[in-house]
Amino acid sequence: MRGWRGCGVLAAAPLLLATACGGGGGGAAKDRPSASPSATGTTTTGKETPDATDGPVIDADPARLPATRKAALDLIGRVIVDPDDFGPGVVARRPYESGQDTWPVLGADCVWQQAEPGRGVLATLTRSFEVPAGKGKGPLRLAAIVTVHRADDGARWEMAESLEESMRCPTQQLRQGEFIGGLAATALGRGEANQGNSEDALMESGEYRSAELGGPHPYFWEQDQILRFTVAVTAKGAKGWTDTEIGDLGVRAQSTMLIRLNEAVARKS
Repeated sequence: MRGWRGCGVLAAAPLLLATACGGGGGGAAKDRPSASPSATGTTTTGKETPDATDGPVIDADPARLPATRKAALDLIGRVIVDPDDFGPGVVARRPYESGQDTWPVLGADCVWQQAEPGRGVLATLTRSFEVPAGKGKGPLRLAAIVTVHRADDGARWEMAESLEESMRCPTQQLRQGEFIGGLAATALGRGEANQGNSEDALMESGEYRSAELGGPHPYFWEQDQILRFTVAVTAKGAKGWTDTEIGDLGVRAQSTMLIRLNEAVARKS
């Protein structure tokens, strides 16, 4: 959950297999929210994809793939969501944007810390959002993260490391007074369970607790990798919010970013 939870490039990562993990001090994981198109193998119109592995996910134009930090930041600006992309009632938090010069790292103690991005990261950006408290519900905190690596292998390793983090630390400290626990993670490579809208899709659910908002509350995260790009949405629940409500917000934002990524780098017909 790099870019908001609190992630070096070596070689090509192996295809991730469907995996689940749970336990830890946070309690049993809740039912996973509604799956997004990237996890179900359906398009944004709701139609099932004919073949999850028929041709590339994106027929990218090499000339449209960013090779510099400036180009990567420009692409991120065109892909990452705004408050309206989540739906009514979502507003920007302050600070709204962060992450361009930082890279979250999960320590051996399962506490998130900030470090400088590795040389393999061209650019990364996190935007923070909120549904303010009201009508019997607490404030729902959301974030969207887009990262551009120098090569596809870097994005694959980010996905592999994200899955490893969930298994290594089923309970994690995000920052002082904030914890997620009971994490259950699932990874679907392209073609697995009819997943055909990204090369790898990671979904994670669990429970969120904080000194401010109490808990446990539902917690949701999804990250997808295509080529040298990763896009992610995460939500930290509050009083009155259900898994389904949180999942619906995440699905809408994640789908929007995947569509925009395709529009930004695909060959023009």
